[in-house]
Amino acid sequence: LSLRFPQKLWKMLESGQFQSIWWSEGGKCVAINKGLFEVEVLGREGQQIFHTQKIRSFMRQLNAYGFTKMQQNFQRSASLPEFLAEEAAVSAHSQILYYYNPSFNRAHPWLSETCKRR
Repeated sequence: LSLRFPQKLWKMLESGQFQSIWWSEGGKCVAINKGLFEVEVLGREGQQIFHTQKIRSFMRQLNAYGFTKMQQNFQRSASLPEFLAEEAAVSAHSQILYYYNPSFNRAHPWLSETCKRR
C-alpha cells in the first residue's frame, strides 16, 4: 500500500523511530533537524521513505501540500556576553526547520486527509 506524502509524514511523526523529526508547538507544527534528517531519513540505504535524497525536494513536497515555513523569533540581549551566548544558541537552533499546515494537527488526525497537493 503506497501512502500519500501527508500520511507518510504522519506515520513518521507518530512512530517515535526518528530523532530528526517531531511534533512541535503543542502538535501544531512539524519540527525538523535539517542535518540529522538528511542522514537519518533521506540518506537511508534501500528503504527510502520519500523517494528523494535531497532536503530541498522534501521541502518542496511540504510546500506542495500546503505547509508553510515558520520563522522563529528570538529576543536579543543588549549586553555583549549575553548577546554572544544567544547568538551561539540561535546558530545551533537554525538547523531546526518548523513547518505549519492548519490541516496537519496532532490533536485532529482526521484533518490530515484534507491535505491535498496544490
